[in-house]
Amino acid sequence: MGFTLKVEGNTTIELGTTSITGVKVSTDIPQDSNARSTDLGSTITVTGKILTAVDGDPFDATRQLGLWALVPAENSDCYRKVTVEVIAASQVVRKYSYPNAFVVDYKEDYGDVEGIGTFKLIMKQKKDKMAQVSVEGGYSIN
Repeated sequence: MGFTLKVEGNTTIELGTTSITGVKVSTDIPQDSNARSTDLGSTITVTGKILTAVDGDPFDATRQLGLWALVPAENSDCYRKVTVEVIAASQVVRKYSYPNAFVVDYKEDYGDVEGIGTFKLIMKQKKDKMAQVSVEGGYSIN
C-alpha cells in the first residue's frame, strides 16, 4: 500500500510513496451529543520519513511542510488545498480532498540509531467549509 500527498497554495508540495508511511483520517464529532451534531470536523494525520538527497536526487518536500506549519493565521496561505491518495495494487482505494486545510501540528523526530528522520503532520479542514470535503476511490491509476 502506498500514499501520496499534494498540498497546493502559493507553492505546491508533493510527497510520494517513498516518503509517506501512514495516513489516518478521522471525523471529529462531539461525544456529548444526543442527536446528529452540526459541529463536525475532519482531521488527516500523515506520517513518514525525511529522506536525504543522494547521488543528485532532489531533497524531499518535508522542509516545505515545516515552513507551511509556520505560516501565521493572518496570512491566507495558511489555508491550502490538500489531496491525499491511498493506493493499493494500482488502484486508488481512497482520495481525500480538503480544499481549505490548515496545519494543527507538525513534528520532526531524529535519532542516531534510526539513521533517518521522521515527520508527523496533522491537518484539519476549516469548519465552515466542511461541505466541500470530498472522498473518492475505487478506480485505477491513469
